[in-house]
Formats: sequence, C-alpha cells, structure tokens
Amino acid sequence: MSITREAELIGMQKASEAVAYTLKEMRNYAQPGMTTKQLDNYGAGILADFGAKSAPFLAYRFPGWTCISVNNEFCHGIPSDNRILNEGDLVNIDVSAELNGYWSDNGGSFVLGEDVNRHQKLIDASRQILHKAIYNIKGGIRISDIGHLIETEAKKRGYKVIRNLTGHGIGRGLHEEPGEIANYRDRFNQARFKKNSVVAIETFISTASTYAETIYDGWTMVGNNGGFMAQHEHTIVVTDGKPIVLTEMNGIWN
Repeated sequence: MSITREAELIGMQKASEAVAYTLKEMRNYAQPGMTTKQLDNYGAGILADFGAKSAPFLAYRFPGWTCISVNNEFCHGIPSDNRILNEGDLVNIDVSAELNGYWSDNGGSFVLGEDVNRHQKLIDASRQILHKAIYNIKGGIRISDIGHLIETEAKKRGYKVIRNLTGHGIGRGLHEEPGEIANYRDRFNQARFKKNSVVAIETFISTASTYAETIYDGWTMVGNNGGFMAQHEHTIVVTDGKPIVLTEMNGIWN
C-alpha cells in the first residue's frame, strides 16, 4: 500500500506494534523442553490481546497462528505438540497479523540457549545484511539493486541466498505490489521502490541451498541442498531518506 494520510500510518504502526511485540515476547518465552505448539499458543494469546488476527491463518488457513521453523526447516514450519525445542536449536519465528484492516509482517531467527551447534555466525550475517539492505532503500532505488546488495553481502561472508523466497509489498493485504523483493539481482525486474509505499524486507541467508522446497505436510520448506537458513524481516515505509522501520521494537537487531 501507499501511505496517503496520517490515519493510514497510524493503522500500520498499530498493526506493526502487535506483530513486533509478539515476536519479541515469543523469542523471550522460548526455552528447551517446550513444544513449538506451546510457543505458538503463547504468541496467539499476545496477538489476541492486541485484537489482531493471525495473517497466515486468515489468508491461507495455515494450521497455526505463527510460523515456527526449527533447524533444517527454512520457513512455514507448522507448530506441533510433537516438536520439542532443544538447547542450541536454530529457531525461526515469523509473525504476521491483521489489525483493523492493516497487515504487518516480521520474523527472526535465533539460537535457543547455548550456541552448541554454531549457528550464531549465520544469524548475525542475516541480521547485519537486513540492516544494510533496509538503510539503502529509498524512493527511486531499483528493487533489483537491493537484491544484488543482499546477495553480495551474503557471498562475502561465505553464504548463499534463497532465490524463490522474497520480501513483498504489504498493507491492506498480506502480499501486495511489489510482489517480489528478491535476495538477488533479478535482471528482469525493472521496478523501483516508491516513496510512501509499505514493504516487508526479508533476508534468506543459507549455508548450502539456493532454493526452498515444500515437504510432505504441504507447508514446511527445506533447502534443495540441505543445510541451514536464517531469516530476518521488518515491515518498513519507504521515504526519500531513512525508511520508517515500523516493526523495529521486535529487537532483532539488538
């Protein structure tokens, strides 16, 4: 969407506060021995307190309130009573929601407890690359140039990017124009970021794979060549200068 009046900005700020606070609190609540369903239910309660509705459930009837992916699961992991979190797990939580007609999206990967499996370097790369990408976005910048920046920064650190997972426009729906904000230079995408538009910018930084594939459950995605992936995401408003990071309170850069 494009922000054309103050009421729209306020609506986006409120929806973004709901998802950002939920993500931060879920990350703080997660602990070894807990199931991903317990963690999901905790997040659902926070969203409900805001009066917000789960976007994946609302838009796609996803079988959970949030997406929780663990270790070799890249994204869209289904919360389960059978999936128990362990010390050192690479966990990704993606929280998106609708509130009073406005939609916002954010996510982040983190290590649960002690980094016994040495995932922190990957996570730090994803966080840092997202920060650099977002603060290079302003009205008139080519979308493909930001994709090039993300892939270049990933390669510098010895990582790959997932080519079929992208950021997207957001606002009055979960996915809007521009439909794809890729993590690589898409030569066929001549679109530019527009001032006052709302977009969800995501990094998909991988150790081994370049594509994500859906497994038997119809939702969860894993890498075509295995390995691990870290994702971080903010919803922002594009300006002529520094963007407005609507979901900044999630603390993923802290």
